[in-house]
Amino acid sequence: MADTTMAPHVVIFPFPAQGHVNSMLKLAELLCLAGIHVTFLVSIDIHKRLVRNSDVESRFTSYSTFKFETLPSEIYQDNPHTNDLVAFLHNSLKVAAKPFLRELLKRDHYHEANRPPITCIIADGIISFAIDLAEELGVSVIYFRTISACAFWAYFCIPQLMEAEELPFTDVGCDMDVPIKNVKGMESFLRRRDLPDFCRASDLSSTGFTMVLTETQQTPRAHGLILNTFEDLEGPILSQIRTHCPNVYTIGPLHAHLKARLAAKSSSNSLWEEDGNCIKWLDEQPSRSVIFVSFGSITVLTKNQLLEFWHGIVNSSKRFLWVMRPEYIIDQDDASKIPLELEKATKERGYMVNWAPQEQVLAHNAIGGFLTHSGWNSTLESIFEGVPMICWPFFADQQMNSRFVEEVWKLGIDIKDTCDRAIVEKKVRELMEVRSEELLKKANTMAKLARDSIGEGGSSSLNLDRLIQHIKATVTP
Repeated sequence: MADTTMAPHVVIFPFPAQGHVNSMLKLAELLCLAGIHVTFLVSIDIHKRLVRNSDVESRFTSYSTFKFETLPSEIYQDNPHTNDLVAFLHNSLKVAAKPFLRELLKRDHYHEANRPPITCIIADGIISFAIDLAEELGVSVIYFRTISACAFWAYFCIPQLMEAEELPFTDVGCDMDVPIKNVKGMESFLRRRDLPDFCRASDLSSTGFTMVLTETQQTPRAHGLILNTFEDLEGPILSQIRTHCPNVYTIGPLHAHLKARLAAKSSSNSLWEEDGNCIKWLDEQPSRSVIFVSFGSITVLTKNQLLEFWHGIVNSSKRFLWVMRPEYIIDQDDASKIPLELEKATKERGYMVNWAPQEQVLAHNAIGGFLTHSGWNSTLESIFEGVPMICWPFFADQQMNSRFVEEVWKLGIDIKDTCDRAIVEKKVRELMEVRSEELLKKANTMAKLARDSIGEGGSSSLNLDRLIQHIKATVTP
């Protein structure tokens, strides 16, 4: 039996939500490829869904250095589609997982099972109790924020906004286009409506706001900060972050980085069963003719919002592939009453699925645009494939991402805070016809920079190697 005492062993601890688990599992696989032992902490429910709906079980059995560890079952499991629910889940996680993690770090059974002692924690950037435990037990800790650099920086600057009285919004009528001047690097284009949605309150004592503010301010305590982005995309904002957190590892786009290092098709980490038949449907469509519609794993709509989007897309006369999760609509009692003209148009030039293999869809030649909630994984996947976006953000970091897509990167159209069929129709036509050539040119330029970043000598590739060396250096001789 090989002596593993001197081998690095990382615990990776994501927040239990699709976007967090997905990107951190990709990092786990990259670390396994580098020969690092990885223990991946997930709730029992998340683990069951991964095993049921993806190939994680067969994929990770090929890595002798990888192990899932399931957290206690008391963790709240409902879909966290509001900031208060996120905070509730966060508190539930802290109560159940903190003692579990402490015992995991203290016990030495891993070495007996041919696994080395834990030398490092890579914790989701909103789980600061992991830093508390790491400091208590003398283990190195690195944060992984699964949001964009621009959204993280806006979160980090909230105390300055409060000090400058830009938060809370107290004026009568609350003009959401008032400029925000105290987020360094964004003074020329940031508005109230572009701040994270939890800032939209006259009272900033809500549990969601307090949780995000408190957790974000703990970031400089970590020994490093991992961001799923690349230098050519967010360089100016990364420079601001490094004034507070100098050791930043930009290793994105992670999904493409993993695919490149595997020299193979990246596999799914989906919590939902993917419907691959939509790829066959796309194969039958003309090049750049389809708009892909997906609002991610958390967004919920009212029936009226759903119908406004549906009418707008149908009225644009464009082909569409739409991901419509079963729990998509808030008022489910009315969800089945769909106008006949929408059903007819959908049969003629649309295709609907409960969940799609999104990376494959965005890479398909038939896709000409993406109507998205602006979640960070979705945004990066779209950027990498050179697909222009229409952005309708729902909550958290998504408001910031959508502003950067339109105003900074010039890769799409931001329609936040609107849900009108005429606007949807107009913007779909604008994306797919009127501005198609302009937006595709910008998107292809950024896609090349993304590819370069993960190639040999690219910034993300070099940062991943630097991260691996950091982890290996945590082993005590």
